[in-house]
Amino acid sequence: MFIYIIEAKYLHDYEVELKFNDGKKGVVNLENELYGTMFEPLKDKKVFASVKLDKDLDTIAWENGADLAPEFLYYESFKNDKT
Repeated sequence: MFIYIIEAKYLHDYEVELKFNDGKKGVVNLENELYGTMFEPLKDKKVFASVKLDKDLDTIAWENGADLAPEFLYYESFKNDKT
């Protein structure tokens, strides 16, 4: 199944609530993923909070062009689930 994001909502700090096309909803904390040229600016919480759903990419993105693969976000959202 091709996984993509259908809703995204900034919560606080570096957390984003995501809803995926399979109906699952999860929260991802991206604080430890903000390294490298594209992601360093997102350490500024005001910049991070500008996260949006990019419907062309089917994932979250920021105005500086940074984005993350929906498959990675899905894994991060549910990696601690027991089911």
